[in-house]
Amino acid sequence: MTDKFADPVQGFDRYAVVGNPIEHSKSPFIHAAFAKQTGQDISYERILAPLDGFESTISNLIARGFKGANVTVPFKFKAFNLCHHLTERAQAAGAVNTLTFKNSQLYGDNTDGAGLVRDITHHLKIVLHNRRVLLLGAGGAAEGVLQPLLACELKHLVIANRTIEKAEQMRNKQVKHFEQLNISTFADLKDSFDIIINATSAGLTDTALPISNSIFARDCLAYDMMYGRETPFMAQAHANGAQVADGLGMLVEQAAEAFYIWREVRPDTKPVIEMMRAL
Repeated sequence: MTDKFADPVQGFDRYAVVGNPIEHSKSPFIHAAFAKQTGQDISYERILAPLDGFESTISNLIARGFKGANVTVPFKFKAFNLCHHLTERAQAAGAVNTLTFKNSQLYGDNTDGAGLVRDITHHLKIVLHNRRVLLLGAGGAAEGVLQPLLACELKHLVIANRTIEKAEQMRNKQVKHFEQLNISTFADLKDSFDIIINATSAGLTDTALPISNSIFARDCLAYDMMYGRETPFMAQAHANGAQVADGLGMLVEQAAEAFYIWREVRPDTKPVIEMMRAL
């Protein structure tokens, strides 16, 4: 269930992950494992879309009989704008990472937040209720997880960003949770937190964030959405005694949520996470 399924597969429902770049994506391995575990006849492949050709790529998938697609950078906002129907969590995120094709209509969802929350609560066994949470970054990754985090009845949540304007825009969208939210620049962070989530892309370039060591409360969870290596954020958290986790569990859990949307079967994610760690 990798790129070799680019041609039609008899009796298989076809899905894909669309992005640019895309060759690094682990999604084909994850969905292949889900399909084997649950007995689902699907194929799943990587699709490289031109930066200016996302809409035509999706139209082509529909014409070729695909049933749905995952969407990764940099197309989640474009996917949102293409959809005829959006779930509440996709609307809250303003971005879509899971598309379902049905009767020439595009149905959009965002499973990132559900994946993050499930990884933290189910695999890491950490309670989110009544905790002090810091969300680093105010881009698409942060937008995708904000609403599901707020639904966990946190004590409070701070959105921090290099510039205050984007954090302020995120906060202003959350009318229902406005009083529960605070904003800050990285440089102005002073309080300590129980859970710190890095939703920035700084780890891709091995860039250290301009954050103080004082934000790491004793035995806090420092969670980086990046996976596969230790980022500067994770190294800083380790040095300050934090429990550190990468985003592999979130990756598998958000994929499981997409798989459930498409197939109405929920796979067991624990053995798949263990398999991915061993690759």
